[in-house]
Amino acid sequence: MTRDYEVFELGAVTLQSGVTLPDARLAYKTYGTLNARADNAIVMPTFYTGTHVRNESYLRRVRALDPSRYYIVSINMFGNGLSSSPSTTAPPFDGPRFPIVTLYDNIACQHRLITEELGVTRVALVLGWSMAGCQAYQWGAQFPDMVGAILPFCASARTSPHNKVFLEGPKAALMADDAFSGGDYDSPPDKGLRAFGRVYAGWAYSQTFFRERLHRELGIETWEELLLDWEQDHLGWDANDLLAKIRTWQLGDISANARYGGDFECALRAIRARAILVPCTTDLYFRPEDNALEAAHMPNADLRSYDSVWGHCVASPNRRDSRFMDFLDTCVAELLAG
Repeated sequence: MTRDYEVFELGAVTLQSGVTLPDARLAYKTYGTLNARADNAIVMPTFYTGTHVRNESYLRRVRALDPSRYYIVSINMFGNGLSSSPSTTAPPFDGPRFPIVTLYDNIACQHRLITEELGVTRVALVLGWSMAGCQAYQWGAQFPDMVGAILPFCASARTSPHNKVFLEGPKAALMADDAFSGGDYDSPPDKGLRAFGRVYAGWAYSQTFFRERLHRELGIETWEELLLDWEQDHLGWDANDLLAKIRTWQLGDISANARYGGDFECALRAIRARAILVPCTTDLYFRPEDNALEAAHMPNADLRSYDSVWGHCVASPNRRDSRFMDFLDTCVAELLAG
């Protein structure tokens, strides 16, 4: 089968944990052409259960993400099955032995990709939903001299304690399946994957979403059918890959590195990029209050909460409030114009 993406061979990468991951690789896809100044790049990392393929939905719906003007680089995060992941890595780092990879590690390697392989000198914009938005914050703090603007939506610069607790739910449901076998399963732990999807679904939308039965706008008549849909979606993922990305998510913190030494406010102040922070008012993962605290310490940040009962999934490429993409388009255009 012909693949629709490129692979950047990183070689041996020493991670924040001190572990060296041999033969590390990043899968990516580009759209458009890099200009003569090499400064028209837009970086789009991937989100938790996403790949560059799902990012393409934003390219279709957000007009300002225009490949005729910008060089758009969609980068698959570690653990998503295309870049280095538990499911694709050879022993001794296969399956549950895959090392802990942080957002810092992801962005350090993404920086190598766009500079060493693609020749980019400056990034016009980094944007993304959920974990991709967390990576946008990380780009801004990790390479403040290189990034012109960031647009994280339904994301945060540091994973909150409540967010970490929420993630323990689907994680525990998956690992409780006897077939999971500590991560050394011979066949997919389907019961655990189904349970993972069910636990996750209850957090993905707001209470009002379910009360008003807005799942019917997705062509799903009952909430039970919605749960079955989430089960089916997660059956397509490798269990160890899901857990590896949860570890990355839970460790999210732009200040957790030698540069900032855990000083979160210092890390926020260091983000010189123009920023529009877009929380959803009913998101149960990433609360607007967290983004308000971030914006208070970022020198060029504008907080624009989006009011919707679709919760975290307001920005999902296929589970969305139809108005959100127009709102996102306005934000992208404004940041690129600036």
